[in-house]
Amino acid sequence: MREFAGAILLFFIVSLAIHAQEIQVLEYTSNEPIPGVAIFNSDKSKSTITDLDGKADISRFEDSERITFKHMAHTEVIFTKAEIRSNNNRVYLEGDENQLEQIVLSAGRFEVSRDETTQKIVSLTPADIQLLSPQTSADLLQSSGQVFVQKSQMGGGSPMIRGFSANRLLITVDGVRMNTAIFRSGNLQNVISVDPLAVENTEVLIGPGSVVYGSDAVGGVMNFYTLNPKFSAGKTGFSGNAYTRYASANNEKTIHADFNIGRENWAFLTGITYSDFEDLRMGSNGPEEYLRPDYVIRKDGRDIAVANSDDRVQKFTGYEQINLLQKIKYMPGNDWDFNLGLIYSTTSDFPRYDRLIQKRNGEFRSAEWYYGPQTWFMGNFKINKKGNGALYDKAQLTAAYQFFEESRNNRDFNEDLLFRSKENVDAYSFNLDFEKDLEESRLFYGTEYVFNLVNSSADQINIISEINRENASRYPDGSTWQSLAAYLSYQWKINSDLTFQSGARYNHILVDAEFDDRFFDFPFSQASINTGALTGSAGINWKQNRFFRWKVNLSTAFRSPNIDDIGKIFDSEPGAVVVPNPDLKPEYAYNGEIGLDWTPSENIQFSFATFYTRLEDALVRRDFQLDGETEIEYQGEPSRVQAIQNASEAHVYGFEAGVAYNISVALRLSSQINITEGEEEQKDGTKIALRHAAPVFGNTHLTWHKNRLKIDVYAEYNGQFDYEDLAPSEKGKAYLYAIDENGNPYSPSWYTMNLSGQYEMSERWLATVSLENITDERYRTYSSGIAAPGRNFIIALKYSF
Repeated sequence: MREFAGAILLFFIVSLAIHAQEIQVLEYTSNEPIPGVAIFNSDKSKSTITDLDGKADISRFEDSERITFKHMAHTEVIFTKAEIRSNNNRVYLEGDENQLEQIVLSAGRFEVSRDETTQKIVSLTPADIQLLSPQTSADLLQSSGQVFVQKSQMGGGSPMIRGFSANRLLITVDGVRMNTAIFRSGNLQNVISVDPLAVENTEVLIGPGSVVYGSDAVGGVMNFYTLNPKFSAGKTGFSGNAYTRYASANNEKTIHADFNIGRENWAFLTGITYSDFEDLRMGSNGPEEYLRPDYVIRKDGRDIAVANSDDRVQKFTGYEQINLLQKIKYMPGNDWDFNLGLIYSTTSDFPRYDRLIQKRNGEFRSAEWYYGPQTWFMGNFKINKKGNGALYDKAQLTAAYQFFEESRNNRDFNEDLLFRSKENVDAYSFNLDFEKDLEESRLFYGTEYVFNLVNSSADQINIISEINRENASRYPDGSTWQSLAAYLSYQWKINSDLTFQSGARYNHILVDAEFDDRFFDFPFSQASINTGALTGSAGINWKQNRFFRWKVNLSTAFRSPNIDDIGKIFDSEPGAVVVPNPDLKPEYAYNGEIGLDWTPSENIQFSFATFYTRLEDALVRRDFQLDGETEIEYQGEPSRVQAIQNASEAHVYGFEAGVAYNISVALRLSSQINITEGEEEQKDGTKIALRHAAPVFGNTHLTWHKNRLKIDVYAEYNGQFDYEDLAPSEKGKAYLYAIDENGNPYSPSWYTMNLSGQYEMSERWLATVSLENITDERYRTYSSGIAAPGRNFIIALKYSF
């Protein structure tokens, strides 16, 4: 009996010893298991690899051997068995940002190496967000130094890329297109609905992207990928982050929290962000035209202008915003994973500041002009399947529903009628994408279906009598926009240094709208578009030698008319009204670009790119006749008739340059500059400046990072647009600009000096302190209605668990 007990004890001890040889490799920040980690000794005579749970058996290795752990997206580490045992048989790897940046999704909906892409892609990581503390996703894009952002009010931000903006740029969130049938050609604010604190990675495809993404991807594609749930091996894991931030320029108060529950096959992530922005204070050194000396209040039943006690405070710019995120992920095995994402964003009312500062004959034009809550919901269900069949190696199905709501409210100075309009869009989309690995090549192909239903209503209410009556809606109520598409993209790795990529896409567009003739006598009752568009691309990525890498790409893109183009009624500017035009066709872009990365030594790299784009049959706003009339009455005012028309051809060209110089292990210099020129050629042959071609802009960063401390000293800068450089539509908006010596509007150049510091107080606590616009410059970015923040002190604190 005693011998039997001894045998059991020996078996138990041996079992423990064998079990102790099993280790687990985890991601340092997220504690998530890392599959596919290569584990080997110094001469590689012994090796193994971690499984899906990040586990591996290292019993083959001797106690004295140094064991290497290597993974493509993480920093390589070396440990002995004793060191691993002392850490409870766990090995932690830190993410290698340089390696992570080499993998991109934007080029083809599946992961590809940046060194194989033929177009320029800009990546922004959570580390960028934490250091630069952007208040909105528009600010995040602007911080890249390669996306220009216009703002009509603080609750906004309209990106410009290579001379294109608004509905000629595409926004996607988790692979789902955010653009709807009412995205307009004027400045858009929808990007602020994306919470930067809930974004895991941002990729901006610079240049056309219609082959993969379809309509609207003319100037570029902005892809936001939100936080992903993390699994936990063995037992239920809990992790998360709490974050708070304060900014002095607008007394911003932001709080954020995200919480992850992970099990072996299930993971849940919840996030919430709340922001409160008060009125924005501008700088003290700059054009006086930007000041806010007075504003309108309602007193004793009438509107009066009162003096502003501090004319640097831009009265009526504040607003609030809340963002919610819920993700659920289920992975029953190596070949399948299921993902559900729910995103909700809404704002308070937010004033349109550029309309509130307009004056007519020395008197304010508007007493009220504000957007109602901008609301966005997205439900996104995604299935990923790995295969090994004849047709695909990876498949991805994405089904999504989105709901958008926006509204406009305006009342003229000392008028009793408040005009209100509200728009809702129900957007459904379905994508089925495949990847197939062939010998030395990869094939990407898929289909897409998009359906938008637009509901629009309007009324006017007398604020004294409270009498309400129906008014002409902004869009035809019940109108629809549909897109059916199929695409094919082929990537051929000719050799280790040369990759060829090409693709084609066919899109079919269906638009239907019926017009209400109760308010206007339209010469038509409905509009229908049934048209197709074929686009393609071809390019190479060639590593000539260790010094030079070339990217050459030719591509076409298109934008189909949407409901905003064919059916909108709105006041585009004082004294002008835009009316429907059913006779529209798609506009096409033809683009060529060349990029060069020059690496003269291991610690310095120069990047250059030049491009040219021609836009044919451009959809632009021009004077129009409605049933023979060039002027009609709109909201009680005689207004010149305009409409969107295929009335011009545009040419855009430019040059981009950047440098990244690792001065030492701790010190890094980076800089970026962008030069864009553009012109529209009208049907009569005359040429005018292109409205969305931004002035010269860029930034320069000097970053020092050692141990737990990171310091970033940086400058942002913007060139000047003289009166002669402005588009005609901008010349008529003198209230947005400074005034030159001849009394004409112009956009002055500006720069800011900024300082940001970050300190890791412990493994869990991270503090960030920044001082932006140190010299307190007063400036507006080109075409913006609101002045940028003056000197701005920011403090943020993050706790991770």
